[in-house]
Amino acid sequence: MVISRTPFRISFFGGGTDYPAWYRQFGGCVLSATIDKYCYLSCRYLPPFFEHRFRVVYSKIENCRSIDEIAHPAVREILRHLRFDRGLEIHHDGDLPGRSGMGSSSAFTVGLLHALYALKGQIVSKHQLATESIQVEQEILKEAVGSQDQVCAAYGGLNQIHFHTNGDVSVRPVTVSPARLAELNSRLMLFYTGIKRTAADIAASFVGDLSSKAKQLNLMRGLLDQSLEILNSDKDLNPFGELLHTAWQAKRSLSSKVSNSHVDGLYEQARSVGAVGGKLLGAGGGGFLLLFVPPDRQHAVREKLSQLIFVPFAFESFGSQIIFFDPEEDYSEHDRARSQRPVETFRELESLGRRDDPNAP
Repeated sequence: MVISRTPFRISFFGGGTDYPAWYRQFGGCVLSATIDKYCYLSCRYLPPFFEHRFRVVYSKIENCRSIDEIAHPAVREILRHLRFDRGLEIHHDGDLPGRSGMGSSSAFTVGLLHALYALKGQIVSKHQLATESIQVEQEILKEAVGSQDQVCAAYGGLNQIHFHTNGDVSVRPVTVSPARLAELNSRLMLFYTGIKRTAADIAASFVGDLSSKAKQLNLMRGLLDQSLEILNSDKDLNPFGELLHTAWQAKRSLSSKVSNSHVDGLYEQARSVGAVGGKLLGAGGGGFLLLFVPPDRQHAVREKLSQLIFVPFAFESFGSQIIFFDPEEDYSEHDRARSQRPVETFRELESLGRRDDPNAP
């Protein structure tokens, strides 16, 4: 069995410039960080004692005889991509809900690729994990998603991620002192709005014509540079929060689906009692609300938003990891034979079990 642990992320600046439709023309850059909330994926070869060859457990449970029968699109296409010809069992667990702006879909893709490569006895680089995950989501699944979430999940840490016009991606860790990083962490608050949405649906409302959004995207890209100047200084961090507010106003103007009256009301309530700035994470529409709040105003903000779930978090810096690896008995010969006649094999085993058990019906 193999277990991978892959972090979720929070994004600060530059979102939107990580879509290929933009950066293939103009280049892009984002500032984002991973946090200590994770997607866990356990994978093992399935022993040859079951009628099904693939078992996939997430919010649903799928027992399938072939890859083609698997309904979960990412699982199905990743198994095809890696050309798996053996039975598998895959379990997913997450610290945060999906469709919430935390990069959960990409964390799943990265984590599953990582675990399955490990199961095959292969070590893959962070770069390979990121680029293959982008390929799966954008080229195979044809999802309207950007490229930052896959890179964040694979690499981990607080990074400036550059997207080049030739399609290459480069990752620059933001080198600030642990004390400065802790200071930033202490001013960030995360709340769950309870609104689930599909990022691709929100993104589809504006990525089709990003050239018409050049003013907003260039503004958000420029705010990133200013935010790094603040982080790399010894000055008060409140201006970082003010930049988040400016970026959120620009992001809201990308599409009417990025925000809504309920979210706008929550944001203004938080601002009224001391939040300096903030944003909906991910494409928008719902999910998690990130706020920049001075420590002495955080109690007031929690009281004002008491109807929401508050999620304390800390930055993490490891990215996707294999946290458990235990090679198991090789059932490959049995599995290949069973794949040719799965029902008969299952019934034969079942029959043998009955004959050996005097109490069996």
